[in-house]
Amino acid sequence: MTLVRWQPFRNVTTLQREMDRLFDSLTEHEDSLYRTAFAPAAELQVDRDNVYLQLEVPGLTPEEIEVQVTADSVIIDGERKEEKQVEEQGMKRSEFRYGKFHRTIGLPEKVQRDRVQAKYEHGILKLTLPKAEDEKNKTVKVLVEA
Repeated sequence: MTLVRWQPFRNVTTLQREMDRLFDSLTEHEDSLYRTAFAPAAELQVDRDNVYLQLEVPGLTPEEIEVQVTADSVIIDGERKEEKQVEEQGMKRSEFRYGKFHRTIGLPEKVQRDRVQAKYEHGILKLTLPKAEDEKNKTVKVLVEA
């Protein structure tokens, strides 16, 4: 019969090493995604006549932003390009996100696509989307059960 030395914490340290490896690999992957692409933050508001959509897209020109509107969604595409700078001495640290982005934002109501207004100022894209006439005047009768 062979004697095996009992090591109660051997499995715990092995598990800890594996978890550390897992978190390290996730952090590396997340960091590379963070640096290559971004999705601009959006804000949506609705009133009686319009749907208002704002997106944060600083550092772009209006020509670099493409907006498409369907009856029930808005599609925004663009690309923020990194400016290449050569540093002879010193260090550069950047937390800016560069790369292409694509956002499709569903709208809570149908809109009139031909009357959409877009304005870009101070890094914010502002869209005013008039509601479709049939949506504004729509009344729905609700059946009340006893």
